[in-house]
Amino acid sequence: MEWSIQEIARRAGTTSRTLRHYGDLGLLAPSRVGSNGYRYYDQDALVRLQRILLLRELGLSLPAIKGVLEGQRDTAVALRAHLRLLEQEQARIGRQIASVRTTLHRTQEGMELMAEEVFDGFDHTAHEREVTERWGREAYEEGDRWWRSLGEAGKKAFLDEHEAIARDWGRAREAGLGAGSEQAQDIARRHCAWLSSSKAPSRSYVVGLGEMYVADPRFGKNYDRYGDGTAAFVRDALTIYAEQRLTD
Repeated sequence: MEWSIQEIARRAGTTSRTLRHYGDLGLLAPSRVGSNGYRYYDQDALVRLQRILLLRELGLSLPAIKGVLEGQRDTAVALRAHLRLLEQEQARIGRQIASVRTTLHRTQEGMELMAEEVFDGFDHTAHEREVTERWGREAYEEGDRWWRSLGEAGKKAFLDEHEAIARDWGRAREAGLGAGSEQAQDIARRHCAWLSSSKAPSRSYVVGLGEMYVADPRFGKNYDRYGDGTAAFVRDALTIYAEQRLTD
């Protein structure tokens, strides 16, 4: 059985352009190319694409992924390694869910909170240090208070809004829009409005955040999963918006 490039892109939540880019880099060759020029992928290609997407989720660059794939010829061994990583992440998220449920229960019942239960599955120390170094202690404490005040429904709404914005960034880049176009700048406006949920962002903050989306794969992958180069597109559009609309 084989699938067309459009079918694979849709099912994988990516784009035909991205799959062709993977092919150009030697990451994902089609199993055949039809007389009409369309690319088709068989089962082996699907498994390879799954591995590529898993490695992208881990924050690896495309050259690094190519090196990993070339060094792991045994697909079963590689998939078992991926599975272990996913199971570890599943366990961590499971502890976070249990932690939040415990906190909610104890808060509603007026019970004393236990620190080891509240933070099980979280690594607040690493984020605290990073945010403090970038934007200062006050910024971390203010953001932490705001996040904790949202409640479960508020946190979900906040994350869902970002997901919608990220998808629109990917669509705008794939459509070939310029970073300074009216459509891209409207997404930048929405992005900055999303950022201002806790505090109105300054010009330098937004510009610095855009740079971080490109420099740090942990953040960049939130956008590049909608197509390679999306994080850079976001940075460029946010920089234009910040320079024209925001102040320090």
